[in-house]
Amino acid sequence: MGPLLTTLFQILYVVLDLFVWVLIISAILSWLIAFNVINTQNRFVYTVSDVLYRLTEPVLRPIRNILPNLGGLDLSPIVVILLVMFLQRLLVNYGLVF
Repeated sequence: MGPLLTTLFQILYVVLDLFVWVLIISAILSWLIAFNVINTQNRFVYTVSDVLYRLTEPVLRPIRNILPNLGGLDLSPIVVILLVMFLQRLLVNYGLVF
C-alpha cells in the first residue's frame, strides 16, 4: 500500500478519535444544561452547544430512530462510540494504520 493511502487512513483514524471526544463533550454539556449548571442564555455556551449539536446530530439521529425509547436515557452516543471504536479496530487490524 502506498504512503499516500496510509497517510489518509491515519488521518481518518485521528478524525474518528476526535469525533469520539466531540460526542463525549456534547453529552457532558447536555447534562450540564439539563441540570441548570450552565445557562444557554450565555452566548458562548449557546454557540458551543449549537456547534456540538450540528456536529453530532446527523450521526446520532438515525441511531435514535432505531433504538427503543428509554425515557430520558439516551444511549445513542454510546452506540456511536462503539461503532467508531469498531471502525478504528478494523483500520488497525487490516494494517491500514500504524
